[in-house]
Amino acid sequence: MPPPIDLLLTNAIVLTMDKDFTQHEKGAVAIKDDSILAVGTTKELQGKYQANNTLDCGGKVLMPGLVNAHTHVPMNLLRGLADDLRLDVWLLGYMMPVEREFVNQDFVWLGTSLACAELIRSGVTSFADMYYYEDQVAGAAAEAGLRAVVGQTVLKYPSPDAATYEDALSAAKDLITKWKGHPLITPAVAPHAHYTATEDILAATVELAIEYDVPLHTHIAETSQEVEDSFDEHGMPVVPFVKKHGLLKPKTIAAHCVHIDEGEMQTLKKYGAGVAHNPTSNLKLASGIAPIATMLENGLNVGIGTDGASSNNDLDMFEELRLTALLGKGSTGDPTTIPAKTALTMATRLGANAIHLGDVTGSLEPGKRADLILVDISPLHNSPRFHNAPDSVYTQIVYASKSTDVSDVMVNGQWLMREKELLTIDEKELLPQAQDYAQSIDAFLIKREESVFSKLIAIGGAVEQESYEVQVKVRVPAVEPILKIIPEKLEILYHRHYHEYDTYFKFEEADTGWLRYREDEYIDEKGEINNVRYRLTLIGPSREDRFPGDVLLSRSRFLAPAVHSLRFYREYFKPTGETFIEKDRLRWRVLFRNTAFYINIDSIDQPDLGTFLEIKSRTWSLEDAKHKASMADDLLQVLGISADEKKSQDYVKVVKENV
Repeated sequence: MPPPIDLLLTNAIVLTMDKDFTQHEKGAVAIKDDSILAVGTTKELQGKYQANNTLDCGGKVLMPGLVNAHTHVPMNLLRGLADDLRLDVWLLGYMMPVEREFVNQDFVWLGTSLACAELIRSGVTSFADMYYYEDQVAGAAAEAGLRAVVGQTVLKYPSPDAATYEDALSAAKDLITKWKGHPLITPAVAPHAHYTATEDILAATVELAIEYDVPLHTHIAETSQEVEDSFDEHGMPVVPFVKKHGLLKPKTIAAHCVHIDEGEMQTLKKYGAGVAHNPTSNLKLASGIAPIATMLENGLNVGIGTDGASSNNDLDMFEELRLTALLGKGSTGDPTTIPAKTALTMATRLGANAIHLGDVTGSLEPGKRADLILVDISPLHNSPRFHNAPDSVYTQIVYASKSTDVSDVMVNGQWLMREKELLTIDEKELLPQAQDYAQSIDAFLIKREESVFSKLIAIGGAVEQESYEVQVKVRVPAVEPILKIIPEKLEILYHRHYHEYDTYFKFEEADTGWLRYREDEYIDEKGEINNVRYRLTLIGPSREDRFPGDVLLSRSRFLAPAVHSLRFYREYFKPTGETFIEKDRLRWRVLFRNTAFYINIDSIDQPDLGTFLEIKSRTWSLEDAKHKASMADDLLQVLGISADEKKSQDYVKVVKENV
């Protein structure tokens, strides 16, 4: 009597996607428990096994489920938010502020559940994720029945689920110890990227991944700016830098790799790292086109990912399949590059290898888990079918099929979708909850967009400065007499030399004031630059109180570190105008009659306005400000300067008057 099996799938076009690309036109797959027992023709397997259940596939394509090699699935709740922006503006100006405000365990569970429904409907049976609260991602994915590599994000910044990177590492360890050995979930550690980590963080994540033998998921060389910054900061490209810090020692999943050369590809190959190609996301964020053909020629395991729904904007792997093949051709000028069969391999067997699950999924072979899908290739958009070329079925799947052609999905021997009906997820229950989040996020962003101040606060690090300011400046014909007087007649607390590059952003709203982006170069005694500092200052409109000797200014000032490029802030804040000022500044902090003042000698180089002496002080106290204002003229006289033509404006206003 033939041995019993749980299920026999018959009458299918079986694409095994094994190394030999074995096909069976009238094929069958035998399944016992959670695994594939045999693959062959319908006639062969019907005679060999006694099936408890048989399913006639009606001539559909039976193939491995697709592998989505890089995702941030909870971001399904952020789909369509802040589109058509550069990566840094999109991520740091919108995504991260919204995440800080809204991401919690409920958000992650709901977003993951929605994503799982979308993944199943588009024929995905495995995905590799990186986000916050990954324990919730693991739980929701397991409940939906999907196979997943779940990576707990580790950042140097505070994140929604970790106040410190030590907290994030602790969460990663907890995730690993809880889920390791689960039949569907593979836990991982996910240092977001080398530029969002410190060397200590990188070392700690590597140690954790190696100790528990789990994957390490990270972003590598996604943008040309990232590579340029790596050269500037570390003197080497991204791959050599992460190699130096051990990130390639574990089972690494390298997302993007858009800007790497052949030497870096060989390094990734040597260490067995998998690459996740994200064509739609890279195009939408203008990150570039990854050299996938060259990677494949160098023997890398390259999978395909969608990235998150907030940068794609969907999880449709059929779109990614087609785009992968087309980009390969368009970017090389060779229509034979990345043929359909290769693209489909990247989304199945190579993709499973890339996320280090190749021993359990990615192809229909005896011993592997029963992760498979049925695809109907008979609809109008996919007809007629030709049989003269053995690879024609691959071209149908890649160039003509749609995710809506997927009718049935099985993972680990269990049906997740039958005849396009989801069996483990209730979409109707989830969608209204998603819309509730959208309304709350809309309200948050609308309120934030009302002012430059709230946008500054949203990107973090802003602190309020003293409210009152004494500020007078006088154009001087020569600085040598002043340089002599300062040490003779004043007590010097310290002395500095800077070269400053100021870009002032102007806005339509009169009550906004100016936002200044400043690059400070510290000049040492030898005249060389020994440090550079970048700052943002939001300078509110001045309210002037006039005193007999001076003008006292009252206004809001918020100072923040400028950790991103000038271009980032230009695109994020969207000013209506700009003024650029370059100056050389000699600064002293002095005591005059037991009161502290700053004395600046500023040579305005661009535009060419000459040299100014500036006396300045700030304080929280109105009475202290009045006291200092009354002393300003006296200090000018000590320095040998007439106060007849003094000015109290910021330099940006002086420039406006003189240009």
